[in-house]
Amino acid sequence: MISSLSLDQLRVLVTIADTGSFSAAGRQLRRAQSAISQSVATLEAAQGVQLFDRSTHRPRLTETGRVLVDQARLVLSSAARFEAVATGARGGVEPELALAIDPLVPTAPLIESLRALHHFYPHLPISFSTEGLGGALRRLRSGDVALAFCLLLPVVPEDVVASPLLRVALTPVVSAEHPLAALGRPATRDDLERHIQLVLSDPVDREANNYGLASATRWRFVDLGRRLDFLLAGFGWCRMPEHLIADHLAAGDLVRLELAEDARDPADALTIYAARMADHEPGPAGRWLLNDLQGDVTLSAA
Repeated sequence: MISSLSLDQLRVLVTIADTGSFSAAGRQLRRAQSAISQSVATLEAAQGVQLFDRSTHRPRLTETGRVLVDQARLVLSSAARFEAVATGARGGVEPELALAIDPLVPTAPLIESLRALHHFYPHLPISFSTEGLGGALRRLRSGDVALAFCLLLPVVPEDVVASPLLRVALTPVVSAEHPLAALGRPATRDDLERHIQLVLSDPVDREANNYGLASATRWRFVDLGRRLDFLLAGFGWCRMPEHLIADHLAAGDLVRLELAEDARDPADALTIYAARMADHEPGPAGRWLLNDLQGDVTLSAA
């Protein structure tokens, strides 16, 4: 019965399985062999199962015993995480670190900092939210997340504290089969207006972040991956982050689209920010992540 189950009994069971005998488990746990035997007998009686075959000189796990040892490991591991989170909470560490990431933000530059964060806070649960353009800022303002990695256009809002992390260059591209790919010269605005522009759009505020619009016909997408599918299928043209299209450019599926307006006024790269609400300081883990990211001078979108 579960009410008669104790973590100590499970620890004894796992230690016997790991060391190979009751006596070895006793030595590791610094208990008499008789105490180890009694713990196993009590566990067997309470659960109504036989964990060890005692017909041989050295007791061996039964088939049921082997299965329950695996379950015992899971319970002990879960209990250790429970205790670690509670210990962290007593020390002021947030019980969970929630992050929101805009779709244009490359994941690669964040990986090493998150790996280091996991090293320092191995039991800290981390949740990620990736929505349409503008979704990360909305999550931050609603209090659902502690930090947002996002675009902040046209300026950083007054209620947000933000630090620039990296710049993401957007490259105009088109399918190799698209008519614009065979133009043979820089595309003018008149050229672009006749073709569909695949636009990454804020699903809530359709008028927000309407930068770089040139075509008369626009197909709007919330999902960056879905937009890439339509781009590869030749439905239109758009500007894409270099890190998402490098392989397709190398394979010849996509081609760079030279724009006449870029020759006159080169498009600036977009700035990705690490943002938090001005009136809400992140917990220790969130602050650690921010400091690590801001101290990484090698951070880039490559």
